[in-house]
Amino acid sequence: MRLDYGVTRAPARLIFGPGQRRSIGIAAASLGKRALICTDARFAGLPVMQEILADLAAHGVQARLFSETEAELPLSSILACVEQYRDFDPEVLIGIGGGSCVDLAKLVSLLLVHPAPLSLYYGEFKVPGPIRPVIAVPTTSGTGAEVTPVAVLGDSERTMKVGISSPELIPHTAICDPELTVTCPRGLTAISGADALTHAIEAFAAKSRPADPEMAMGRVFVGKNVLSDHYALTAIKLIFENLERATNAGDDIAARSSVMLGATYAGLAFGSAGTSAAHAIQYPIGALTSTAHGLGIGVLLPYTMDFNLPAATAEYAAIGRAIGVASADDTEMESATKAIASIRVLLAAVGIPGSVREIGIREEHIEDIATQSMGAARLVENNPRPLDPASIKSILVAAMKAA
Repeated sequence: MRLDYGVTRAPARLIFGPGQRRSIGIAAASLGKRALICTDARFAGLPVMQEILADLAAHGVQARLFSETEAELPLSSILACVEQYRDFDPEVLIGIGGGSCVDLAKLVSLLLVHPAPLSLYYGEFKVPGPIRPVIAVPTTSGTGAEVTPVAVLGDSERTMKVGISSPELIPHTAICDPELTVTCPRGLTAISGADALTHAIEAFAAKSRPADPEMAMGRVFVGKNVLSDHYALTAIKLIFENLERATNAGDDIAARSSVMLGATYAGLAFGSAGTSAAHAIQYPIGALTSTAHGLGIGVLLPYTMDFNLPAATAEYAAIGRAIGVASADDTEMESATKAIASIRVLLAAVGIPGSVREIGIREEHIEDIATQSMGAARLVENNPRPLDPASIKSILVAAMKAA
């Protein structure tokens, strides 16, 4: 574990626990009198949405509801929301739902303050200043968007999804209520959990960089560091021990709470450390197959860990000890190997496929995927073992044979 450098960027307020959605009204009132809620049609139709609207009204907050958020967050949806509510001039944005809903709130807020087009801000550190405050209320335990400096969207002019990464995008307030995840379907619980687990593992094993005093001001993702390590290892333990129970017994609020806390910790970890190979490879796979992000990530994770094992033995060994699968007599390599094997077992237990064939990848796709993966430069360069098209092809070939 690196002990000489650390970076954490986080919301001004992070509120966690069952029932804490009831703090949305008072939190919003502290930030403004006009709130725009960004959510999806499913959540907008639930009784809890009416409770939230009533809570806002009781605290003197005038609210409008945008419930047309789409999966994978197309640019057209963002622009439609901005156009529809610009005259309302919301003082606070509230993203309620999965990562796309929270990211919508971030990006609408950005465009209410800074000039279009949104493509001006693609990449890192390109948002020129503060946006309007965002309150993030996740209803899944996966993306960590409630605490991260990242928003991801689909631009029809680009083959793969694109990201905007800036500390200005970190929500002002995150309200994490595990009761909101109880209605999350089994499959979505599994793939969201796989995404969160990958965030934590990739952050914990990220490339370590020299502690340049200016690095945190010039890079969103600084690599492995002492603060991200703390969040990441805690997240891995929480998710490993509780994801199967949360997936198979969805009303188990203790398991739901543990997985949500793990996903939030994972977001805090990768919000400074960054992610790596599995995410880089999933971008072109997602574009090719329309596979849900967390599903593709979950399929790839064990194979990227296999590839990274020579460069991340100590980190994977620490994971093996943290999740209780390594014994005191094991060598570092034995502990690391047991960690990877146990993660494979967990992912299979919650229904994550064991091969990229099962999500539509064929041999003829490998070359293009390897080439396109290299385009995610910030992820590629964050991997603990150097990546090039040949090494990415080796990962994909291994993942093809597993069926």
